[in-house]
Parts: sequence; C-alpha cells; structure tokens
Amino acid sequence: MSIGWWRRCNVPKPLPEHELPMTRGCFVTGTDTEIGKTLVAAGLIHALRRQGFTAIGMKPVAAGALQRQGKLINDDVEALVAASSVEADRALVNPYLFKDPIAPHIAAADAKRSIDAEHILTCYQRLAAMADVVVVEGVGGFRVPLGDGFDTAGLACKLGLPVVMVVGLRLGCINHALLTAEAIRARNLDCIGWVANQIDPQMERQAENLASLEALIGVPRLATIEHLSPPDPVVVASRLRLPATLLAP
Repeated sequence: MSIGWWRRCNVPKPLPEHELPMTRGCFVTGTDTEIGKTLVAAGLIHALRRQGFTAIGMKPVAAGALQRQGKLINDDVEALVAASSVEADRALVNPYLFKDPIAPHIAAADAKRSIDAEHILTCYQRLAAMADVVVVEGVGGFRVPLGDGFDTAGLACKLGLPVVMVVGLRLGCINHALLTAEAIRARNLDCIGWVANQIDPQMERQAENLASLEALIGVPRLATIEHLSPPDPVVVASRLRLPATLLAP
C-alpha cells in the first residue's frame, strides 16, 4: 500500500516491526469520571520533564468538545498538549474526538464511527518514537465501553502499559478504588501506584479514608493532591513521587 494512501486518508502508517520503539509509559485511569485524571497525567508529564525526560501525553478517546475556529477542541487534550515537551499532530495525540459529552461508544455510534484499537496502537507507537515516555490518559473509569466487546480496560491491555490509578477523594471512594484495583489486577496489568486527589474539600474523615486506602489497595501512593483551584499540573508535579518503572533507563 502506498505512502500516499496513508496521507490522503489521514491515517498514520504503521511502523515496520524493526522500527517499533522500545516503549516506556503509563496508562492513567481513574475510579470514575471527573476525578482528576487529566490533572494527574499532565502532572506526570511535568514531573518526568523535571527529571530530564522528553514526555508526551496521549488521550486516545475524548468526548465533549467545543467548536473553535472551525475545529473541535477538548480541554483535556489541550492540557496534555500544553504539558508535553514534544509537539505532535493532534490526530496522533487524540485519534478519536466526539463533540457531545456522553459515553464514547454512544458518541461513536451517533457519529457512525467505530473506535479501532489497532489504530490507537499505531498512533501510540508513533508518539513513542518521538519521546522517552508517553503518558496515556483513559476516558472515564477503567471499564468504559468503547465498542462491541472493547472497553478502556481492553485498551490498557492492548497498549500493554503499567497503570497509574487516580482516586477521587469523596464519600464512596474506598469501594470505587478497590473495585478498580481489582479489575486492573484481573487483567494482569501492573498497577505501579495510585494518586489521591481531593475533589471534595469538605470530605469528612479524610485521613481515615486515606489510611484505609493505603492498607487495602496494596500498591504505593504516589501523591496526595490537595484541592487545587484552579487545577495546576505544575503543583501536582511537585507532589508526585515518580514510579521507578518510569525512571528506569
């Protein structure tokens, strides 16, 4: 198939097997939607850059965008782009973008599109060839449907990346965190750490909840992020203890 075909269809050409990069990165998931995944992902990118790595963010699927200057713009994608030390085509950073802030498999059906895991993998490999580390942010929680028999857990497996779990600190977070951690382990994925993000500044008994999470999740807590208004990934970077997996040569 000619190189011209890939250009005309705006599809990234798969790399030959001998050119595939030695990938290093992580998949950022969360216990729910709107719990700070993007903030933590951008914070991880800034923290990696402080350590001298080139780092780039990826949001394979995003739902919820505004029309600006003739283009659909998603705030999460823009935050990852702003944090990244490498500039890349938006079509690689965010292969699937839907206008309505609804479940992505429903948005895809409305748009008469299908979310293709192989296409996302190809985009990821292209980004991995451009930077030392790729930080991939999921959409919603860990088991969000993306299509028939395919969800964000399956995407994490397809990419084969270790997982960082973001726990939104609010009532019910222990149950949500344990269920998410269990789902990650059930797929033989390596959860390399979790981040506690204070999304409810009025949460009662926060210290006791944190102690329970620490004891029950069974992987290192990388940071506790206080309620930030406005959210600031540079502040998050200063709080993070990066996993050794991301720092290994």
